Amino acid sequence: MNTRRLTRKEMRIFAVGQLGWSILSGIITAWLVTFYLPTEAEAGAAVNPAPFYLPTGLVIFGVLTVLGLITFICRIFDAVTDPWIASLSDRSRNPKGRRFPFMKRAAVPFAITTVLVFMAPQQVDKGQTSPLNIAWVLVTLILFYLFMTMYCTPYNALISEFGKTQEDRMYISTAISLTFFFGTLIAYLPFVLAGMLRGAVGYAWSYRICFIALAVLALFCMLVPVFKLKETDFVDAVPSESNAFRSLIKTFKNRDFRIFSVSDIAYWIGLTLFQTGLPFFVKVSMGLDESMTMVFMGGMTVLSACFYPFVSRMVMKLGKKKLVIAGFLGLALAYVITAMIGVGPLKGMLPGVLVVLISAFPMALLGIIPQSIVADVAEEDAITSGEKREGMFFAARTFAMKLGQSIAMLLFTSLAVLGTAQDRTSNDLTASPRGLTIVAIVAVCFCVLGALILMAYDEKKVMRSIGANAGKE
Repeated sequence: MNTRRLTRKEMRIFAVGQLGWSILSGIITAWLVTFYLPTEAEAGAAVNPAPFYLPTGLVIFGVLTVLGLITFICRIFDAVTDPWIASLSDRSRNPKGRRFPFMKRAAVPFAITTVLVFMAPQQVDKGQTSPLNIAWVLVTLILFYLFMTMYCTPYNALISEFGKTQEDRMYISTAISLTFFFGTLIAYLPFVLAGMLRGAVGYAWSYRICFIALAVLALFCMLVPVFKLKETDFVDAVPSESNAFRSLIKTFKNRDFRIFSVSDIAYWIGLTLFQTGLPFFVKVSMGLDESMTMVFMGGMTVLSACFYPFVSRMVMKLGKKKLVIAGFLGLALAYVITAMIGVGPLKGMLPGVLVVLISAFPMALLGIIPQSIVADVAEEDAITSGEKREGMFFAARTFAMKLGQSIAMLLFTSLAVLGTAQDRTSNDLTASPRGLTIVAIVAVCFCVLGALILMAYDEKKVMRSIGANAGKE
């Protein structure tokens, strides 16, 4: 079958799918902890106080919170579903393509379960435990990650298959990075919109209504590429013959991919600690209104987007590895500022403005380049092994993302409450300035660690192999 390259317009259509799933992922990242771990001020408000659904303190060995433990269990489940879905996609013989059929089936339940995560049925008094609510959040979050995997793993595999040249891969990576950041920004809209609804519908439903509206928008975006593009026009892939277990082993036998994956986990831990903590840094550490969260996130996203046109040119001159390492270190510097909120002149809005200015360029680098590195490694592996397993490579990257996010959630919900005045064995702890400082310091450590690990990645060998194969075609 004759296939062709995507036009730039078709690449942008493909990127709309990322806008959709990043909205849903952003809702969980930004709101799971914020919704179920309200601040003291929100819980004690005279009008429309924040309700409690889960115990919010330290409950397991004096270290883990219920919410942190739930997210960790969900990632263990992911350890099974990521390679399983990737293998099913890689081995698919569907005449409509290996990837789009999975994405089409996953989109609707993915959007629905995102909303259901925040629909815990029983409101409880502060400090009380509801087994029904714990079970509800656990089950709906597991389903959320299952359908997220069903959509994202095949979607990400198409980056390598649609990107037939280095130029195409960088353009696709840039486009989906933009839609990822704007999707994440859209997920922060309830910080502004919920306040307008709160007087009429109460605290919980002011957010739930926003989540429903965002989920509908996300669903529309996720369905755009599968209805506007025809996968088989661009990809004529031979299905993999390896089962999930063998394919996963082959994937992690690739030394450069192992190095990248460990570095990527460190990146996602650092990024998620910041994204999850941003509302708390704004409300607790800076003492500002929660609507400023949207202002800072919006400023960071827009400024980061301004750097995007320069990233591809810099990659051509400096390579991808050096720029990703620079991105790690730049992000670490932004987190140092976050850790120092309240020290000297770093009070009020000033630290927020500095973080926006410092982090924008590193986030542009880290938003675009890592996906392209995975595509490079997957192509180089296909050249040397003779087997195309893009789905498994991107499943492993998706798993690295979700594992990093899970560890970050576990760390945040455990560290953010350190320094509170209450008894550590109680169930009514909330985020403290001291705990948030510790969170920021931990994020710095993981960013530096990611940079150190990535130094071992052999970019020259990977690109040399790809270049030699291109010369034969």
